[in-house]
Amino acid sequence: MAFDFSEFFTKYESIISEADQVFNTVRARFSENVRCEKGCSDCCHALFDLTLVEAMRVNAAFNARFKGRDRTRILKRADDADRLVHRLKRDAFKAVKDGQNAQEILLEMAKVRVRCPLLDDDGLCEMYDVRPVTCRIYGVPTAIGGEAHTCGKSAFEKGKPYPTVYLDRIQDRLYALSHEMASSIPTRFKGLGEVLVPLSLALLTEYTEDYLGIKKPKEEAKAAPAGKSAGMAARLAAGKAKGKGLAECSGCSPETKQGGCSGCAPKSFTIGQAPERPARKPAAKKPAAAKKPAATKAAAGETAKPAAKPAAAKKPAAKKTAKPSKD
Repeated sequence: MAFDFSEFFTKYESIISEADQVFNTVRARFSENVRCEKGCSDCCHALFDLTLVEAMRVNAAFNARFKGRDRTRILKRADDADRLVHRLKRDAFKAVKDGQNAQEILLEMAKVRVRCPLLDDDGLCEMYDVRPVTCRIYGVPTAIGGEAHTCGKSAFEKGKPYPTVYLDRIQDRLYALSHEMASSIPTRFKGLGEVLVPLSLALLTEYTEDYLGIKKPKEEAKAAPAGKSAGMAARLAAGKAKGKGLAECSGCSPETKQGGCSGCAPKSFTIGQAPERPARKPAAKKPAAAKKPAATKAAAGETAKPAAKPAAAKKPAAKKTAKPSKD
C-alpha cells in the first residue's frame, strides 16, 4: 500500500514560499546588512531538527535525485553527522539529569558546528532548492522563544530595531501540517506528527509503512510495535518528554504562547512586530422568550428557571434560583 503525500508537500511548499518572500523583503530593505552569498556555508554547520512533513519532503527529493556513488557518498556523510548529533543529545540529556542548567546546555549546544551532509566539498548545498526553512531564514533577524537571533556574519547591529521573522510561527504551522498529514493515514502511532529529527536522520530514514506504523487489515493496535517500529515508538516518547508535541490545542493564543499551538497557530507570520492579541468574540446571547421574563438572565451565561405559576412573579427576582447553563 503506497500513500500519496503530494497534497501535504504542496502545502509545505506554500509555507516555504512565504518564508522566501519574507527573507527577500528584509534583504531588499537591508541589503548592506544581509551577507548571504554563494559559497557562504556558515548556516550549514548548525544543530536543528525538522518536523515530520519537512523531513519526509527532503527525504523524497533525495531519493528521487541521487543514485549510485553520489547517494552513497551523501549517506556516508549523513551517518557521520547523525552519530555526532546523537552523542551530543545523549550527553545533554545526561547533563540535565545530573542537575545542570538546561538553558546553559542549549546555549553550548548551539555553538557546536555539525556539518550538513548535503554540503559538498566546494561549500555548496547539493539540494539547495529543497533546503529546510531554517536554512532559508538564517541570514535575517529571527525570534525564537522570545529570544532574538541573527547570523554571525551579518551586519545587523545589537540594540537596533530591525524587521524580525518569528520563526516559532513558521514551525507551528509545520507542526500543524505534520499532524494533518499523520492523521490522513491509518497509523498506530498517535504521536507520529510530533516526531522531530535532524536532517542527517531524515536522509537515512526509510519512511516505510513499518516506520509509519501503518495498521494491517484486521490488525489490532499494539502499544509497543517490534522491529524498526519500536525505534519510532522510542522517538515519539522522547519527543513528548521534551514537550515538543503540539497535537492538541490547549486553549493558548499568540499573546500567551509565541505563535500559538497547532490548533490556533496564525495562518501567516509577521515581521517587525509582536503577535497581536486576537479579538475575542462576544458571547452569543440566547433569545429571550416573550412570555418568560425570567429568561433574560441567560445574557449573563445562565438559563433561568421559568415561572410555572403566575404567583411566582410576585416573588423578588433575587430569590429565584437560576440553573447553570450546560453550554
